[in-house]
Amino acid sequence: MNWDKLRIFHAVADAGSLTHAGDKLNLSQSAVSRQIRALEEALGATLFHRHARGLILTEQGELLFEATTAMSKRLETAAARIRDSEEEVFGVLRVTTTFGFGTLWLAPRLPKLYEKYPDLNIDLMLEERVLDLPMREADVAIRMKEPSQVDLVRKRLMTVRMILYATKAYLDSHGGAPQTLEDISKHRLICQNPAAPQVGVGARMVSHLMAYEPSSLLTVNNYFGVLQAVLNNLGLGVLPDYVTEDFPDLVPVLSDIETADVPVYLAYPEELRHSKRVAAFRDFVQDEIIAHRKQLKQLGKL
Repeated sequence: MNWDKLRIFHAVADAGSLTHAGDKLNLSQSAVSRQIRALEEALGATLFHRHARGLILTEQGELLFEATTAMSKRLETAAARIRDSEEEVFGVLRVTTTFGFGTLWLAPRLPKLYEKYPDLNIDLMLEERVLDLPMREADVAIRMKEPSQVDLVRKRLMTVRMILYATKAYLDSHGGAPQTLEDISKHRLICQNPAAPQVGVGARMVSHLMAYEPSSLLTVNNYFGVLQAVLNNLGLGVLPDYVTEDFPDLVPVLSDIETADVPVYLAYPEELRHSKRVAAFRDFVQDEIIAHRKQLKQLGKL
């Protein structure tokens, strides 16, 4: 099968338009159209339904597009490994993690990474959805559970616990910190929306606290929003303990509430094992976690 025709087909399928694909490939619309017709004739199948507003893949076209997408991602992987064969750390590294960890822990530390590797570009994708690393939806993932996908290099980084926090200002204005779970009824509870994707430990803690009928409730669909509400003295918030170092105004409340440890894993595809970009990011995260733990020990929070 002609590789050039497949490349043109993939561009057309991705753009949904002969004109847009031609612009991307620096080819005329007629040249692109000829190549698509030649490919359809070679396969004996119609690959596109043609409409006035653009092109739609047929069932046979969807099958071929799946194959060319997989090929494209493998070529990207090969190109990345070739680029990383030099000593310099440069180029784009696509990192995915949860919204909470990405905004509250990782992003504030990235200036140190850029200072060390100024030619490295991070594409940070914050999603609760688990991206497919073997299919190169991302290069590196930091997740709150061990990845189940095959052909991944995994490293356990740390553990996280969920804790109830408030600000000193809020507690002072509400007669001090609650002493028992029953005192929850005198306070507003701030937490992730139970319907929002989150680690099971957080959901179970919220369910447990809700049984004590807080006086009011504020739910947010991510921990960044929960944190902002707590910092603005709106109530008691359920948050991961990795925020304690960077937000010293937070005071743990009812700290005897036990929650299970949530493991945090870093993972990347086996084919990127020797990538210098991945290694630079992995080592940076590990160094920051060590520094984070030392800081917590100094603060007496570990």
